[in-house]
Amino acid sequence: MSLGAYYELTKPGITGYVMVTAGVSAAVAGGGDLSPVLALHTVLGTGLATAGALALNQYVEREVDAVMTRTRQRPLPSGRLEPYQALRFGAGLLATGLVYLVLASGWWPAAFAALSGLAYLAVYTPLKKRSYVATLAGAVPGALPTLIGWTAATGSLDVGALALFAIAYLWQLPHVLGLAWMLRADYALVGFKLIPAGGGRLIGAHMVAATVLLLPVSLTPTLLGITGAWYFGGALLASLCFLAVAVSTARDMSEAAARKLFLASLLYHPVLLGFMLFDTVRV
Repeated sequence: MSLGAYYELTKPGITGYVMVTAGVSAAVAGGGDLSPVLALHTVLGTGLATAGALALNQYVEREVDAVMTRTRQRPLPSGRLEPYQALRFGAGLLATGLVYLVLASGWWPAAFAALSGLAYLAVYTPLKKRSYVATLAGAVPGALPTLIGWTAATGSLDVGALALFAIAYLWQLPHVLGLAWMLRADYALVGFKLIPAGGGRLIGAHMVAATVLLLPVSLTPTLLGITGAWYFGGALLASLCFLAVAVSTARDMSEAAARKLFLASLLYHPVLLGFMLFDTVRV
């Protein structure tokens, strides 16, 4: 048994970031008064459920992964794990994570974790070969960790939670479009339609539109009284820089420009989360 292969199956980089997002959302929702034990339980449960969903996605897409250059060395197409092993492992992790969240954090976080897994596996994954709508739908499970963390801390869903969700949702669109543009040849091999038909100019317009919307939305936590002036200033500066990179990419649409946008997106959201954590309004 290859423990390394099972570890890869969980996509630890993505799982780890989802855990961070849920943890920061819980901390912000708690207004500086979040129980460390509850925070730990929420992060661990989210991580288990996310890892399970990601493993199941690789089970479902094992034949597709065997075709694309980027994914050929994953545990299933490379033969390091058998499909049934990935299925049992992924289903077990997802179920464990959901039960853990119910018992340790409550029904709301578990429900949003279940919704995230369902949307990822039953909506986003099959849509990838059908329509660009897959990218728009796929950003939903990617943003749901904000609601997992928020409801774990508060036991309810309110406008503050929706603000954090909207930020995470809009951020993912240029992030995914930049990556998809770089990998468009690989995606064409398997018929993935994660970028809109119409060429680079239209795709660039979608990138810019998402970042234009993101600019005011990123400021809403302070406008709602959740964060303070430091967050507002940091979010404004970060969003303006992100928008500038998106505009520059849309004008060029070269692979180098798309890579620059993708790397900028990897920096942008963690910066916002950092400012949120630093400048949460205490209750």
